[in-house]
Amino acid sequence: MSDRFLTLADVADILNISASQTYALVRSGELKGIQIGGRNQWRVERAKLEEYIADAYQRTAANLNSLPSTLSREAAG
Repeated sequence: MSDRFLTLADVADILNISASQTYALVRSGELKGIQIGGRNQWRVERAKLEEYIADAYQRTAANLNSLPSTLSREAAG
């Protein structure tokens, strides 16, 4: 049995998100997946999931870099 392709349930478990969130990621194209057959059977290649995770780390780092380095007293209080 090959572990090249993951079901959306597998991806949801790995990312610790809901199945509907995983489906939304694939449908939006943010996470690359393929549809198998005509009954909404989706698969995500493990390598594509790893790319998505790496990109998420980069997006997070970029977002953190754009935040002020210290919180204002109003935000902290």
